[in-house]
Amino acid sequence: MERYKRIVQSKKVWISYIFAYLAVFILFYYQWIIGTFLFFLLTVVLFYELKEEKEIQQQQLEYVSNLSYRVDKAGEEVFHHAPLAIIVYNEMFDVEWMNPYAKTLLENKSTSMLSLSHMSEQLVQAIENNEEKTSIIVGESRYDVTLETKHRILFMYDRTKEKLLEQQLHDRELVLAVIYLDNYEEISRNMVDNVKTKLNSEVTSKLNKWANTFNLYIKRTSQDRFIAIMTKKILHELEKTRFAILDEIRETQIEDEPLRNPVTLSIGIGTGNVSIPELAELAESGLDLALGRGGDQITIRDEEGKVRFYGGKTNPMEKRTRVRARVISHALRNLVEDSDNVIIMGHKGPDLDSLGATLGVLNIARSNDVAGYILFEEDDVTTSVQRVIEKVKQDETLWKHFIGREEANAIYTDRSLVVVVDTHRPSLVAYENLIHQAEHVVVIDHHRRGEEFIENPTLVYMEPYASSTSELVTELIEYQPKKTPLNPLEATALLAGIIVDTKSFTLRTGSRTFDAASYLRSKGADPVLIQHFLKEDLESIVKRNELIDRAEIVHDSLAVVVAKDELYETVIIAQAADKLLTVDNVKASFVIAHTSDDMIAISARSLGDINVQIIMESLGGGGHLTNAATQLQSISLEEAEAMLLDKITQYIEGRM
Repeated sequence: MERYKRIVQSKKVWISYIFAYLAVFILFYYQWIIGTFLFFLLTVVLFYELKEEKEIQQQQLEYVSNLSYRVDKAGEEVFHHAPLAIIVYNEMFDVEWMNPYAKTLLENKSTSMLSLSHMSEQLVQAIENNEEKTSIIVGESRYDVTLETKHRILFMYDRTKEKLLEQQLHDRELVLAVIYLDNYEEISRNMVDNVKTKLNSEVTSKLNKWANTFNLYIKRTSQDRFIAIMTKKILHELEKTRFAILDEIRETQIEDEPLRNPVTLSIGIGTGNVSIPELAELAESGLDLALGRGGDQITIRDEEGKVRFYGGKTNPMEKRTRVRARVISHALRNLVEDSDNVIIMGHKGPDLDSLGATLGVLNIARSNDVAGYILFEEDDVTTSVQRVIEKVKQDETLWKHFIGREEANAIYTDRSLVVVVDTHRPSLVAYENLIHQAEHVVVIDHHRRGEEFIENPTLVYMEPYASSTSELVTELIEYQPKKTPLNPLEATALLAGIIVDTKSFTLRTGSRTFDAASYLRSKGADPVLIQHFLKEDLESIVKRNELIDRAEIVHDSLAVVVAKDELYETVIIAQAADKLLTVDNVKASFVIAHTSDDMIAISARSLGDINVQIIMESLGGGGHLTNAATQLQSISLEEAEAMLLDKITQYIEGRM
């Protein structure tokens, strides 16, 4: 722009001189003496003007030359000495040239000896994928790389110090933990003072030693609660030990006073780059989740909602009380009375426990003079459930309460109460859309709580210490009005649910289980009819035995069955897993089989030494310590077997 202005100005000057000379020539014609004087004067002025212009041009030329040299020199210095690695490579990903800084980073290696694949396989993949940017690690250094794939040039920015600082900040992030002694109240209830003091001292001593070892702060807030403060780095170290403190507390004993039940610990941990109140909420919700899964475990929650579990290797100690059952029963009664109707549903593919529980909740609704309905799809039942349904159909007063999805949508109002039994996972309920639109949802379940849970339920009654959901519902019925007493068929269905889930009172059976069974028997539950419900046809027995015949033993005591490539009912798969536990030296069993063309089910059982729940959860399923399952979609039986064996190995090696 400046050069353009000078050109324009120069043209104007020359035009002025031309007009001046014309004026002098005209004056010379009339007054030659004056004209001659002015001519010489104008010529002298022009001479000095031209001389000054030439000097200015020379100065500009020198300035530009000097500036160009400085710019070139600066570019050369930057290119060769700036902390930026520049690498040129060929089609074979071999380095053809690098600037001096790149050589220092790569320990002055010759370009003829270096390939990009030797630096980082990730770098070669990024080039092949035409990525514009990537990050790599060379030695102990980290680099952000800009890729000019068109000209085959790499620009590498050293981010080692920044990454180190980020890691330090990450390691120092605050972590809060809430520690709870699961069964302290139950164990210490009948202890004399000096024994209780010894127990407190022993547990506190172990926790303080644990805190000192890992440099975390711990403070007791009540008889059975502690709060702990640590950093993410400390949490990472604790995870490496897989929280061995759980085993240490469980092994606590008092001299001359053996404990009838082990002391167990649950910890809820909140972590993430959030405020302290939010960390506390994450820790509390994590503890609730750990207790909902039966205790004796650690739950770690972060700000994104992700959850990690540790522990949970023991059967939960029964610690339900009649008081809690009575409180829940009264709360449920109030919700029922305030609703227009009650819509009850279990899980997809209902079993006898799910069906028995729905019939029990229906009785609760009828006892409070509120219309109750059971959501039921006839094409989604197993043989034993179908036999119960056939009996229900003979009782018109019961069968009229069974409805399908369309009828449920038709009768639903803003004041409808939706009750979900025998599951707490939205993806498993019989009609998921209904729970998403319902304003009031009640969850009654006996499974250990998983990460997936129905959002914002109005009332939750989850007891992993119970044998079955039918047992829980039976206790709730005992505290309801007796306007509509249990009829024999309802009582029989509830007792059948308990018998099936306890394997005829052999697994997960407490004193309350027998109390519930006794109550149902007094209401007319028919054991002979239950045997009819549980009868199997010859084809089912043959298919189950086919599965058992394919069993192989892994890790010395684990039985694994991979079925033939044909379809099996989930009940047969579960029965085969149960039956394998009766084999000598088998501690756990796993049966893999197709339930549909695109779905594979894995049923897992154990005698308590192996926590099959943790293994199934790692595959997207859930359940109990001794009884769990999962479903895998769009994979082959061989792939499912490989995944299962890998998870079993991780569990056995303590990596899960």
